[in-house]
This record gives sequence, structure tokens and C-alpha cells, in this order.
Amino acid sequence: MAKGPILSILIINYNTKKLTLECLESIYAFDTQQVEVLLLDNNSSDGSVSAIRKHFPKVRMFSKKQNLGFSKGNNFLLQQAKGSYILFLNSDIKVLDNGIQKLLSCYQLNEKHVAFMGGKLFNVNMSSQPSCGPFYTLPVVFAALFLRGDYWGLTRRSPNRFNVVDWVSGACIMTTKKVMNAVGGFDNTIFMYMEEIDLLYRARKQSFITAFCPRAQFVHYGSASSHNGRTMPILNVFSGFIYFYSKHYSKIELLMLKGMLQLKAYIGYGIGTVTGNSYLKKTYGKARSII
Repeated sequence: MAKGPILSILIINYNTKKLTLECLESIYAFDTQQVEVLLLDNNSSDGSVSAIRKHFPKVRMFSKKQNLGFSKGNNFLLQQAKGSYILFLNSDIKVLDNGIQKLLSCYQLNEKHVAFMGGKLFNVNMSSQPSCGPFYTLPVVFAALFLRGDYWGLTRRSPNRFNVVDWVSGACIMTTKKVMNAVGGFDNTIFMYMEEIDLLYRARKQSFITAFCPRAQFVHYGSASSHNGRTMPILNVFSGFIYFYSKHYSKIELLMLKGMLQLKAYIGYGIGTVTGNSYLKKTYGKARSII
């Protein structure tokens, strides 16, 4: 009798046919025994569904007639998953050097103390992509907005050694179905951005630990399903911060956060006005309205 899958890999696709096919090819290039791949297509219009079914018939495909977003989509797939271990994987990920098995082995080795684990992500040019960091307290948000915190490693980093961290990128998170059920899954209110921060923040409140495993490696193309240039990701981050603080922090801290976001928006808009940069004016003009 064939054994059921140990690991379920959950992927959301939205108009990323080429990248999703490359992602699946990189998964199946290595050992996938006792591994199942579940893919939810969020009402794509680029022929993704037929292409995936044609080239990867092993994939358990689900197709929706509306875009559920990241949180609802992954919660849906989680309910369908048969494996006890779960890997949330973005469709714009390319697996390197048997990275999934390495991440699973690392997780199993540490699962007595670790509930969530992320791998090391790289940009297309193979430079390290900062993909873990501290929770977004007010000082961390200030560093992100005004001090180029990502550049200095204050807000995001990419360690070369195994580390316990506050959060890892939602592009690649391994856990178990049992842990996800205990935490309550992703927050369905969050369509995209900050969903992993919220999940792992709630998990830490329940004493679930998150770790970073650098020997499991992946290329992450980034923002592949965002078709509005750089504006929409910035607006989503602003909205994500406000929702996160509304949910988890005091009214005073929320007010301080909004003050910082407003200052950032005014600075961005002002620079755009002085330099004639229409992108900055458009982006931070919309950001001010969000705040």
C-alpha cells in the first residue's frame, strides 16, 4: 500500500504562468517521494491553469473564479493538505540544490523547539535577499522608513548561520498542520503583505519559535503578482502596518505609527514635487489618503 504524503507544498498562482511552471519544474527536479504539491489558481487570465495541468499532472490543482489573496488562499489549501508538514511556497520561487528536502530535514532536526522555519532566499543575481528580521516595533518601523533599515540589517537580514528569529519571509515558510491549526491559520482579513508577520507574531505569543535555516536555498524573484509597479507594494505596506498596529498594539502606539507614516508620505510627496518625480507624487499622495 502506498504511503500518504509527509510534506504538502502549498502554492498560490495569480497570472504568473511562466514563473509558476519554473517553480514546479525546480520542485520536481529533486526527490518528491511522499511529497504532494497543491496549487490554487486565483482566477488567472494568462492560461496558467491549462499549462500547469498539461505539464504537471501530478499537481493537485484548485481553481477559483475570484482572487482570494494570499491568506484566504493558503488557508483553503491548508484544509486540503494531506501531509503533516506544510511548506508555503511562493510561485516566484526557484528551488536550489534540493532546498526543500534540506529545509524539511532541518525542520525535523529542530522541531522540538521550532514551529516555523524559513530558508535562505537569493535575488536573481544570486545576491542574498534579506528575508528575516525583528518584529516591527516602533523603533524598527522608524528604521525601516527613515534609516534605510533593510540596507543596514536593522529591519531585515540574511544570516549565514542557523538563527532563531522573529519572522521569516512568507515566500518560503515550513511548519506543520498541527501548529497552523493551533495558531489559527493566516488572518483572512489580510489580502497580501504583512500576513506572515501577523501569523508569526501571534505564534510567538503562544510560545511558538521561528528559525532561519541558511543551508536550504531558493531564488525569489519577488513581487511577481503585483502588476502596478512599485506603487502598490508601498501602499500595501502602509496599509499592512496600520492594520497590524490596530490589531496588536495600543491606541497611543497606533497614533505614533500613523505619525511616522504621515511624515514619510509628506517627505516622499515633497521630494516628488521638488524634483518633478510623478511616481513619488502619485505613490505618496495615495499613501497620505490611506493614513
